[in-house]
Amino acid sequence: MNQAKVLMKNKRVILSFIFITICASVGIIAYIFLHQKHLSPPSIESIMAKYEHLSPTQWGEHLEGITSLLPDKNKPVVYLTFDACGGAYDKALIDYLIAHNIQATLFINARWIRKHREDFLLLAHNPLFSIQNHGTNHRPLSVNGKSIYHIKGTDSVRGVYEEIMDNDRLIFTLTGKRAHYFRSGTAYYDEIAIHIAKDLGYKIGGFDVLGDGGATFSKEKIIKQVQKVRNGSILIYHFNKPQSDTFAGIQEVVPLLLEKGYHFSKL
Repeated sequence: MNQAKVLMKNKRVILSFIFITICASVGIIAYIFLHQKHLSPPSIESIMAKYEHLSPTQWGEHLEGITSLLPDKNKPVVYLTFDACGGAYDKALIDYLIAHNIQATLFINARWIRKHREDFLLLAHNPLFSIQNHGTNHRPLSVNGKSIYHIKGTDSVRGVYEEIMDNDRLIFTLTGKRAHYFRSGTAYYDEIAIHIAKDLGYKIGGFDVLGDGGATFSKEKIIKQVQKVRNGSILIYHFNKPQSDTFAGIQEVVPLLLEKGYHFSKL
């Protein structure tokens, strides 16, 4: 009788061990699958099959699915974002942010990265900055060639995919990290392009306050724009046009925001 109880107890232990082993294996397999899915975005073929037959009905900077405001319930925050579309490097502006320990998000285009590779790597390794994707050829994101500001957008699902993913691969190759926010050239999108970006693992980095008007605003107007800031505002500036008034404006904007009690954060 005692031997039967011992055998039964051993059987339960063995079955419990087998059950725990199976559960652990399933968990590991699921983790690997999800992790691999994150590292390997959908193929261009699968994206084309999903979206090529659809036609967009919307076009703009503030469509559903674009992140323009990220308020913090615990403290007032703002997000300074700076685009580099191509062209030069406003190093004085970046040095100012570093000197004053200001966090910022840098949306960088592939053309700028290739032209300023060493500077890009220094920025990517600076913990103050979040490096995000500003596209490959600085195109508005469209599946049918929409234009804005005389800049022609991507003209197909394939074009949207390549505008996002070619620069995604470049950033990953150089840094070992994947960007998770995308901002198109001109920050214009149609709704299908937004869905494609989401499928590729991206959030769309919009803006709540137009900071420097594509680096065309005067210092005075840049300062005036700060009046529009609220908790969670994403402000858009540029760091590829050192001849503009952007740096002069930022030197005034940062202290003003600090005086108002805002904390700087990054996407």
